[in-house]
Amino acid sequence: MDRYIPTGNEMISLPSINEENASIESLTFLTMQYKGLIELSGTKEASLFVPFFIVNDSNESFCKITKAERINYWIPHFSGEFDGGTFEMTVLTPVKERGFAVKMTVHADKDITIKYGLKGNWSNARHCVNESKELTGKKSVFRSNWNNGPVFNFDTGLPLFAFAPMTDTACANSYGENGSSIWYRIEKEEELTAGSSSSLTVFWGFGFEEVASVTSAKEMLRRGFEYELDKTSSFLKKRIKVLQTPALTKLYNTNLFFCIFYSTGITLDTEELICATSRSTRYYVSAAYWDRDTLLWAFPAILDADTKLAGNILDYVFTRQRRNFGVHSRFIDGVMLEPGFELDELVAPVIALSSYVRVSKDTDILEESYIKAGIKQILASLSEVKAENTDLYSTFLQPTDDEIVYPYLTYDNMLVWKTFAELKYLDSFTGCRNSALYDEKCANIRDAIYNNCIYKNEDGKEFFAWSVDLKGHYDIYDEPPGSLQTLPYYGFCDKSDPIWLNTTELIRSPKYELSFAGNPIAEIGCRHAPYPWVLSLCNSLISGHEDTALKELEIIKMDNGIACESVDPVTGESTTGDAFATCAGFLCHSLLTACKNITTKGDN
Repeated sequence: MDRYIPTGNEMISLPSINEENASIESLTFLTMQYKGLIELSGTKEASLFVPFFIVNDSNESFCKITKAERINYWIPHFSGEFDGGTFEMTVLTPVKERGFAVKMTVHADKDITIKYGLKGNWSNARHCVNESKELTGKKSVFRSNWNNGPVFNFDTGLPLFAFAPMTDTACANSYGENGSSIWYRIEKEEELTAGSSSSLTVFWGFGFEEVASVTSAKEMLRRGFEYELDKTSSFLKKRIKVLQTPALTKLYNTNLFFCIFYSTGITLDTEELICATSRSTRYYVSAAYWDRDTLLWAFPAILDADTKLAGNILDYVFTRQRRNFGVHSRFIDGVMLEPGFELDELVAPVIALSSYVRVSKDTDILEESYIKAGIKQILASLSEVKAENTDLYSTFLQPTDDEIVYPYLTYDNMLVWKTFAELKYLDSFTGCRNSALYDEKCANIRDAIYNNCIYKNEDGKEFFAWSVDLKGHYDIYDEPPGSLQTLPYYGFCDKSDPIWLNTTELIRSPKYELSFAGNPIAEIGCRHAPYPWVLSLCNSLISGHEDTALKELEIIKMDNGIACESVDPVTGESTTGDAFATCAGFLCHSLLTACKNITTKGDN
């Protein structure tokens, strides 16, 4: 099974850098005009960007990777061997640049003549929003006076995008078309004595057309690789957190940067910030927006690391995405993608807004007209789904996006309770004087949950139901994307609440059909994916089961160390949902929360 080391910046994602051979199999960027991702790739036999080595005019040497690691938990760095020496290769996606760079350094063990560099094959250009479809248009390559080398272009009558390389030293460039594919080769030749070295950096720029792409590469070339590396490293170091162990520190920071750069991005065509489930097409519903995924999972981690980015996310959410709050999923421009009402998604913007104000102390955002309009819209939508005779609110889809059994979910209504509690907090800065009203709503919702969403078993023990219909029917169930385990985390009840304790004991026990109790990864699955979920592990970290979850984190592999949807209960390898960027965020926030709780317990 191929293992990948993804990297990326605000505009360019490299989701499939192969750990075994250092080839870059695909590249993605965002486009607002086309509402999603454009993915470029080669073929299985010939990747998009491949390092090569030729020693003494022999055949290309086999490149053996001896070590693959990340600089500052994000920048891929490879060490390897070839016939006659060793090499290093760094793949850098500099922050605030429209491109990326590959630096290769070779070290000779003996006197050799070496030719080395990058080659590749551009075969596919796909449009991606959940599904990937080949673009209809024309690929071409031509020589440009702007870089004295090749420019790779895609147009549909007018340019759609272009990309181009520039090197920091003189190289031979060759390129051409082979059927529907375009090939290229960037080669540096050097005579080296034993103990000497040679290096080459290839800067790849992207843009709307020829000039934009070439000058993007030229900007990085003029700045230099070391400048771009230092700038990016400084950005990363400011956000790195050190946890209790090196393994947890690595897990946290790698997933944090994956969340930052793969759940948010800047569109290449309009240069707007967007949010998405994942900028990697390896995730099965990539490049689309969910209120829940962005605001309940990714946002807390981003807020922990970067309050400015968190504020920019709220600007995007309350403008581009506002008109469809609560709709199942949307394109990145806010247009409805998948219809269907989800209560947890409707209220997520208020919960995120309040957490932002608490951390950033930025109360000015509450005076923005689009924030006020968004809150008003959410309250109006809530009134439309309120039960007639009690303060419970219905939903059509569950937190997995699957259809409900019964319309009133305990977890979702807890979030409504949380929303009114946070509106009371925000009201203290706006002077709206709705505090008493919000207090009343919170009390009524709490009473409605305890009066309608609890059942007794044959022993008389009380439990929270998953869903009810207010006609006496209920559902015994739980979903990791919206678990009953999280009720204390959101402040709805104490961890000493006997009803909550009974509920969590039940869904974590072997008696529950979707529990994997007794396995190395003893987490909970659901009907959507009947394996232990990484989000369930996150729930364990924040619901009083951090000791179990931390032990699981010692062995869980996920998607080569990055969060996925679900894992094998024994090996911890990914089973569904690779490259799950918003989940990576919640994993980080949950881990940080658990580590703080452990520290607090130790201090006591």
